[in-house]
Amino acid sequence: MAVPIEQLLDFIIEQGGSDLHLSVNFPPACRLNGEITPLDLPPLTPEDTEEIMRSITSDDRQQKLREMGSVDFGFAYGEASRFRVNVFRQKGNLSLVLRQIPTKFLDMDMIGLPPQIKNLLFTPRGLILVTGPTGSGKSTTLASMINYINENVRGHILTIEDPIEYFHPHKQSIVNQREIGVDCPSFSEGLRRALREDPDVILVGEMRDLETMEAAINAAETGHLVFATLHTTGASRTVDRIVGAFPTDQQDQIRIQLSGNLKAVISQVLLRRQDGKGRIAGLEIMVQTDAIANKIRDNKTFALYSDLQTGSKLGMWTLDSHLVHLLRQGIIDMNTVMTMSQRPEDLKQLLKE
Repeated sequence: MAVPIEQLLDFIIEQGGSDLHLSVNFPPACRLNGEITPLDLPPLTPEDTEEIMRSITSDDRQQKLREMGSVDFGFAYGEASRFRVNVFRQKGNLSLVLRQIPTKFLDMDMIGLPPQIKNLLFTPRGLILVTGPTGSGKSTTLASMINYINENVRGHILTIEDPIEYFHPHKQSIVNQREIGVDCPSFSEGLRRALREDPDVILVGEMRDLETMEAAINAAETGHLVFATLHTTGASRTVDRIVGAFPTDQQDQIRIQLSGNLKAVISQVLLRRQDGKGRIAGLEIMVQTDAIANKIRDNKTFALYSDLQTGSKLGMWTLDSHLVHLLRQGIIDMNTVMTMSQRPEDLKQLLKE
């Protein structure tokens, strides 16, 4: 290959790129500020991508790639960064996507989370969900919260991830991190075993199936602070997604469990900064109150939006109100606000206030 993989990774780190794309018949490409940018290099050949794959993929993962057609894993690149890798076959050739996972944790203030969220991290039990589409920064937000607990609480933090992204050293807490396919077979099995491992805090990389959702809710109910992610947008959609995953005859019971245990939903999207210097999270935040718990229990999630609109003192806001806030600070432009708005009819009123 004309350019060693190390040079490509160095470039991604220096430029602050989020992803490196390697596909046959196209030059290596970097996602910068949300856009794919081809590098000034020759197109990759099938031999190039094969060589790169072999240089960063262990023998057992190469075997999984041959069997399944794709494989996920993470690796550390010196002290500079970590990368989450997906290798997959397409048209008979190999393609790779490497996502940069910074080694430094962002402060929650830098992400834009309100100070009230920090108080929730000292809650002895409950469920905190971070939601949003792929690539919206959920892992970064979760890592910052876990790091804050690690620095301030003496306890046991257990993470179950696929793959492990951010490495958490022991600080005030003991941190054990389990990887799916390496340390345990599945999220649901990892959660079941977790209850015998004396954790105070459990991080579930993704609630991707009914078994995992059920295990996470039960763990939260039995005295653990549980963090998890879902690919949903907005607080009400998140609640509906969880309830809807269960059989009809179980949904009333799940609503009751969620009403008592769901401490917060942090829903986010990534927005391009107006100055072109990176991206920033647009956030919708719901924090549990008696009124919100009642609406979840009574299947009135359509009414949660009004609680978010009036809950600013508790650290709540709608995505649209946060978009307007970022607009007035000059961080994002009006086009971004209009494109990302969830309720354009309400946005006009917000802009007038």
